[in-house]
Amino acid sequence: MQDQKALASQWFRELRDQIVSAFEALEDTQVTGPTAALDAGRFDVKQTKRASDDGTDAGGGLMSVMRGGRVFEKVGVNISTVYGTLGKQAQQAMAARGVAGIEGDPRFWASGISLVAHMQNPHAPAVHMNTRMFWTPNAWWFGGGADLNPCIEYDKDTAHFHAQLQSACEPHDISYYDKFKAWADEYFFVPHRGRARGVGGIFFDDLNTGDWAKDFAFTKDVGLAFLPAFLPVTEARRNTPWTEDDKDKQLIHRGLYAEYNLVYDRGTKFGLTTGHDADAVLMSLPPLAKWV
Repeated sequence: MQDQKALASQWFRELRDQIVSAFEALEDTQVTGPTAALDAGRFDVKQTKRASDDGTDAGGGLMSVMRGGRVFEKVGVNISTVYGTLGKQAQQAMAARGVAGIEGDPRFWASGISLVAHMQNPHAPAVHMNTRMFWTPNAWWFGGGADLNPCIEYDKDTAHFHAQLQSACEPHDISYYDKFKAWADEYFFVPHRGRARGVGGIFFDDLNTGDWAKDFAFTKDVGLAFLPAFLPVTEARRNTPWTEDDKDKQLIHRGLYAEYNLVYDRGTKFGLTTGHDADAVLMSLPPLAKWV
């Protein structure tokens, strides 16, 4: 499994590099509108480190965050590869999900990419994407997905985003899109608000068909679908004039997003529980939000 781990970790780095390059290119081409006078945004890159309880190396990654850009008010594209021993709380969570033998041998290895973008223009939707591989001595699996989070919804944007994800899913298994779309609708629901946090996408976890190469190929295609799904939507909305009322709607919607990530998000819980860099884990939070 060492070769497979290396391939997965390398892929997440390659995908990160592609996305960072595309987002900085988008910043360079934003030459009209109220944010055009700002400097084109660039990612600040920080290496993150994780230590085990005894102080030994337990992996890390790269935290790449752009703030105050022309298009992106805040966007983070993080990668990590971490390993070690799961604590009791994480062991119990894994056991509850049916991970065999985790309490008897709680070693783990995990690698992935996580992206969240909050936009300057309230007509341009926020977005989330992540893909990851997880290994324990008795199991391995892939997970991830992407979902669109507009504060001002456009049916055309939603249809485009979903069509790209569907095109990524169907060559691998004709049932994947419908199944993973339904999973996203359930997973990204905010119970205490009684509503979804956005217009959905796909979400999958615990993916292990028994064919590692097949599942990895699918996970790669989900990652590759992200830019074709998101960039055209951003291009269509980044120059739409906005009002103060539009901005207010955006800030209130960001409050909903923050509530979800802090209360329910599985990745946030895992990152904080396993001692990863807190700033990297909480990268998903918006720079400004509002509650009524």
